[in-house]
Amino acid sequence: MLRIPDSKQTEMELVVLEDLVPENHLLRKIDKYIDFTFVREKLSPFYCKDNGRPAFDPVMLFKIYLLGFMYGIRSERQLIREIQVNLAYRWFLGLNITDPVPHHSTLSQNRNRRFQDSNIFQDLFDETVLLALRKHLVTGEILYTDSTHLKANANKKNFNRKDVEGTAKGYLEELEEDINKDRLSHGKKELKEKSKEPKLKNTRVSTTDPDSGYMCRDFKEEGFAYLDHRTVDSKHNIITDVHVTPGNVHDSIPYIERLDRQINRFGFDVKAVGLDAGYNTVAVCHGLKERDIYGVLAYKAPSSDKNKIRKKYFEYDEVNDSYICPNGQELPYRTTRREGYKEYASDPKICINCPYLNKCTHEKNHRRIITRHIWEKDKIEMDSNRLTEEGKKIYKRRKETVERSFADAKQLHGYRYARFRGIKNVAFQCLMTAICQNIKKIAHLLDRKPRKDNIGICVNIIADIFTIIWLSISNRGKYEVRLA
Repeated sequence: MLRIPDSKQTEMELVVLEDLVPENHLLRKIDKYIDFTFVREKLSPFYCKDNGRPAFDPVMLFKIYLLGFMYGIRSERQLIREIQVNLAYRWFLGLNITDPVPHHSTLSQNRNRRFQDSNIFQDLFDETVLLALRKHLVTGEILYTDSTHLKANANKKNFNRKDVEGTAKGYLEELEEDINKDRLSHGKKELKEKSKEPKLKNTRVSTTDPDSGYMCRDFKEEGFAYLDHRTVDSKHNIITDVHVTPGNVHDSIPYIERLDRQINRFGFDVKAVGLDAGYNTVAVCHGLKERDIYGVLAYKAPSSDKNKIRKKYFEYDEVNDSYICPNGQELPYRTTRREGYKEYASDPKICINCPYLNKCTHEKNHRRIITRHIWEKDKIEMDSNRLTEEGKKIYKRRKETVERSFADAKQLHGYRYARFRGIKNVAFQCLMTAICQNIKKIAHLLDRKPRKDNIGICVNIIADIFTIIWLSISNRGKYEVRLA
């Protein structure tokens, strides 16, 4: 018999909000295994103790941010509307069904005013890494680093051409010192002191978001973007570092500095790292060699003229510090440039009669110059690691770690586009996304990890089963064995 349901829901019901949240809900796992008291400890200095109106609990405020990034809700207005009707969200925040929800402006004003000029979200992210360390979910022995771009909230056609200061490189002082040592060893004078005035580079600056950088990369759409330089641990793919730069900053520039930060902040004993070709530079290889870290870097194709005989066909004589060309001519050392490259030049009188002249050089004076960086030896050693069995195993894990981490962020957490403008606001987005991914990962891992008492019960059951089997075989069915 067809019945028409009553559309009015006027009956009063006595319910417990916790009973309405499914047992296997993600938020239940997070609430069970993650203690958010560290949030209150970190945020309490930003609140006045004895003046002003009573503030919302900073833990609840942080959890609201967390919900937005966890479920990919881009709009803070929409996030508040979702919390109003979602019982699981209310339960996670500690709100009853009739409790008022904070206004959406509370989120934006706290983000833009209270926390704007602080590193609080970096500190909160660090706490998730320390939590994973305490739970033995992070080893810090093998790290994988890569970068991904977030399209900036800016039109690529609206820009001005300006002369801006280039990104500072942290290894320049060490490089200059090694260059002078190399020049003195060859009887050359030290380089003159470099001008302290920063070099200016003419580039495109967005009129909408000046902090973003114009990115031009192969197989990528040109436009203004930000880069998230992310490092993950190999054991369980826990994110250990997040660093945001404009989209026109090379991957290798901030790498060594961020690696040192992880070592100092978390006490990592890094044994090996896996990196793609963007990090295959002499500066990165030298930094890894100095820190006694086994670097596995992807092959980087040479950018030289394909019609010329490549440098690899010239044999380096380490004893005489010179190169031998395919025709047997020696190219002696000539000088060391400020960029750190040593020059080895051929004799034009010999080259003019060489049968490989047309394939070797196109210079009018018939001279071939080979360059070699003063840290070239470290780069060769790091390149050789890629071909070893250990290096192949390490690099193979890269697609399962850092690339998987970026894929989850883009697919589940709205990581393809920058939600905000300005590098500090984009850093907030990247750090909160990483916090969200780490908390999810920690909760899932702890939930599936067997307890010690459960292990003991399983061992006892298995022992009883083997006892039954042994008694059954030895007595051949004479006795009935029952498991109490």
